[in-house]
Amino acid sequence: MSTSKSTSPILVWFRRDLRTSDNPALNAAAKSGAPVIPLYILNNKPVPWHPGGASSWWLEGSLTKLDEDLTLINSRLILRCGDPKKILLDLAKTTCAQALYFTRLYEPNAVNEEKSVAACFSKVGLDCRRFGGTVLFEPEEITSKSGKPFKVFTPFYKACLSMGEIKKPFSTPTELVSPVQWPESDQLSSWKLRPSAPNWAIGLQGHWSPGSNAAKTRLKTFFANNIAKYDKDRDRPDREGTSALSPHLQFGEISPREIHNFICCSVNSGRGATLGHTAFLREIFWREFSYHLLWHWPHIVETPFKNDFKNFPWRQDDQALTSWKRGMTGYPIVDAGMRQLWETGWMHNRVRMIVASFLTKHLLLPWQEGARWFWDTLVDADLANNAASWQWVAGTGADASPYFRIFNPILQGLKFDPKGEYVRRWVPEIAKLSNQFIHTPWKSGECIEAYPDPIVEHRAARQRALQAYKSLKSNSNTL
Repeated sequence: MSTSKSTSPILVWFRRDLRTSDNPALNAAAKSGAPVIPLYILNNKPVPWHPGGASSWWLEGSLTKLDEDLTLINSRLILRCGDPKKILLDLAKTTCAQALYFTRLYEPNAVNEEKSVAACFSKVGLDCRRFGGTVLFEPEEITSKSGKPFKVFTPFYKACLSMGEIKKPFSTPTELVSPVQWPESDQLSSWKLRPSAPNWAIGLQGHWSPGSNAAKTRLKTFFANNIAKYDKDRDRPDREGTSALSPHLQFGEISPREIHNFICCSVNSGRGATLGHTAFLREIFWREFSYHLLWHWPHIVETPFKNDFKNFPWRQDDQALTSWKRGMTGYPIVDAGMRQLWETGWMHNRVRMIVASFLTKHLLLPWQEGARWFWDTLVDADLANNAASWQWVAGTGADASPYFRIFNPILQGLKFDPKGEYVRRWVPEIAKLSNQFIHTPWKSGECIEAYPDPIVEHRAARQRALQAYKSLKSNSNTL
């Protein structure tokens, strides 16, 4: 039985673009006038960097909301679990699909998957189209004057700004044409993405609402209340100074173009940009830089960007690593961050830098250990940002923090949480201490049985780290 081009559907393969607005692949399929079959595939193959527990929790909520949004435009989300290539080819055959549309990703496994799927569709004579939408600029677009990729953020940022006006985002299609017959779909609950016994995600439920509508509400609230002071408040974990949009961005519930456009349009219609607006938009480009690095140097997810660090004298100390993960290092600002992460699946960005510096420099433990823990516990776990940021703090990455930059966790706490409000929230054992001792409880003279003394002394740890980095520096000119 033959199927005409007008009734032959287009498969729209959702990946990390779980939204109906500003979705170039969905928009193109809707404009074609052909029936559209939205599809999400849970890859159950054992691949490196498989989504962690916190990401899986968020994914269920995001898919639920996406299905609701598709229902509003006369459609639905088909769910399948298994090998994406096999599922896509089988669905194309059984639905007599004319094409496959999807949004591009940049992680090594995803890139290989795209190539494999495209080759198979080409072999059977079906159209396979890949679209942008995860970043503002594709990694190949931004190059130096010599045509090479950037290794330093500032010139990369300037190159992005010189690209001209960023296009406006697409609106949500008003209506999608349904296929003559819908293919069968898995029940989302059968995937068991969320824990039940025990339910370790209760804290996540209390802090987050996945979905595009929640993302847009969060953006509007942040713009109205916090963005003007973002340049000052973003480093204060004791304040609501950041957008907390990162998990929404990670799952594609809102696009970077939607965020950029909303802020620029709102600024132009209001009182003009402040330092806060500029600082926030700059962070969007820092995210772009991470994807730029991942695309051109995919090895950064596992190995140092700087080759000389392959011989760095990292330590192995399982007990210290466990203390760090559990928020029991004896340094309140570090422990507050690690406990916030465990309960909410998120951590304030300034504190992320502090805890990462503590792991890699005070404890001299490999940055890969921290990256793996973050990957499993963060709701905004993003392979590009995770790898680039951990390497930046450890001093092993592109445009890295200098090796001698070793955060003093006491001074960091005093500077960015001066009254100890953040620490008191997440480390209740020491909440009754005065401001004078909230960041140095071991000096208070009080017996705090439930909270440990520092697992390492700051000055000794700093000296040990400097010696380790200098030993590498003596054999290299790259540090």
